[in-house]
Amino acid sequence: MNGKDYYKILGVDKNASQEEIKKAYRKLAQKYHPDVNPNNKSAEEKFKEVSEAYSVLGDEEKRKQYDNRLRYFGEGAQRDFGYGYRPFDFSDLGSFSDLFDFFTGGRTATRTMAPQKGSDITAEVHLSFEDAVKGASTRISVNREEICRTCTGSGAQPGTHPITCPSCGGRGISAINQGFFALSQVCGRCRGQGVIVEKPCPSCRGTGRVTELKKLTVKIPPGVKDGTKIRLKGRGGAGTRGGPAGDLYLITRVAPHPLFKIRGDDVEIELPITFAEAALGAKVTVPTIDGLGNVNIKAGAQSGDVLRLRGKGYPRLGSTGRGNMLIRLKVVVPDKLSRAERDLIEKLANLHGKNPREEMLRKARI
Repeated sequence: MNGKDYYKILGVDKNASQEEIKKAYRKLAQKYHPDVNPNNKSAEEKFKEVSEAYSVLGDEEKRKQYDNRLRYFGEGAQRDFGYGYRPFDFSDLGSFSDLFDFFTGGRTATRTMAPQKGSDITAEVHLSFEDAVKGASTRISVNREEICRTCTGSGAQPGTHPITCPSCGGRGISAINQGFFALSQVCGRCRGQGVIVEKPCPSCRGTGRVTELKKLTVKIPPGVKDGTKIRLKGRGGAGTRGGPAGDLYLITRVAPHPLFKIRGDDVEIELPITFAEAALGAKVTVPTIDGLGNVNIKAGAQSGDVLRLRGKGYPRLGSTGRGNMLIRLKVVVPDKLSRAERDLIEKLANLHGKNPREEMLRKARI
């Protein structure tokens, strides 16, 4: 091997900490990795050189021996550098993501063997407008993973037990050693589980879980709207190796109401009134989400005017507050009149005499 300064290759000081060395290597390995630089021989050689440097400096004992050689023999110490080093076989590296399992000690496999939370479930629940406003308890059916009752979750046939994986010794990870370079990966034989089920349970086929149709009673809080997402913690699929159950997410579907329209936290209703009520003013009965109520209409009301009842609107989810009730007036003109009604309206028109378009026509003159 030609003389090389591993510190210069990694771009670190000779007094650099292991964390600094690891950080420098990770940055350079990411920069020159062939997955990032396909068909680039120069980058591939650089990557091998960087990996070679880290295989020595990243190991405290090997770095100590290397530093001693530098101290005693100077820059020529790198020539014929021993410690059992063999040429770097790039083909053994695997994917870019596998490379960085080295830094995490096979973190992927470790997660696989640890207790795992069960899967989350999403289900729709259909509600009437009234139930959405006031809240309700309702029954739903969901497909949910449950612990297999036959094998109690072990995955093994009753009377048998899973055995420790002989390939990884129950660790769930295996290592590819390449000189100073050690790459951790998920054990291919047990798939990271650390155990092998030789005789699978006939009920769950070795998975330890079965999918069952479950009927659940769920409580819907007041104030949900169409599309609201509610999380029910711990009501999802069963966990693995003692892990917690997943969560159940409910998506509410609220049936529209024939009268009330939702406008954010406000509830809007269109209130028909007669010509006489609009002209003279009146006290009229109006439906609200709390039942029937009364509102006062001022004389001279117009179609499109909005009356506001504060705090009488839609409940705010998760609080005691409410929006407003918006009452939009609509003056209803009869489409048919009796002779007596026509005579009265004609008299009114003559008495009033004012053209409501007069100002508009004046402004329109050029």
